[in-house]
Amino acid sequence: MTRDDALELLSSHVKADNLKKHCLATEAIMRELAIKLDEDSELWGNIGLLHDLDFEDTREHPEVHGRKTVEGLAPYGLPQEALDAVLRHNAEALGLKRETVLDHALTCAETITGLIVAAALVHPDKKIKSLNPASVRKRMKSKDFARSVNRDHVALCERINIPLMDFIELSIRAMASISDELGL
Repeated sequence: MTRDDALELLSSHVKADNLKKHCLATEAIMRELAIKLDEDSELWGNIGLLHDLDFEDTREHPEVHGRKTVEGLAPYGLPQEALDAVLRHNAEALGLKRETVLDHALTCAETITGLIVAAALVHPDKKIKSLNPASVRKRMKSKDFARSVNRDHVALCERINIPLMDFIELSIRAMASISDELGL
């Protein structure tokens, strides 16, 4: 599967602009993680881009979120590990356990996007490029800030041997590289 294939799938399944931006942000982080961990950046990026294809249909039914995406991706011949990671980014609702580096990477990558967007939106210039890791970490410690962001999921970066501050820095850099697409 090429990135163009993945973008076409994203466009045909996801209508909400904010969800598309979330998927693009997750892709950017996943590509950076793949490079850092010496993994396949094309595959990891595409999984980041496509992990929430079914979200608009399953938003009210988290117990099936991810399953429709995996069914839709079946014809593309993606590795089982990639399909499993899509399922396991929603492990708690599906009764699954995260096991692989890719599982943990996708979960922490897709989760931190919300924290970084929220931090950018309260920053004076509302730009991701202006954020620094320490300020994002400070906001992460505040449970009242971006309440829907699961801090434990962000901390899964430690399971892939990336310290939290390094992960925050990598994520800011990745999202800043596509700031025009994100509108931040």
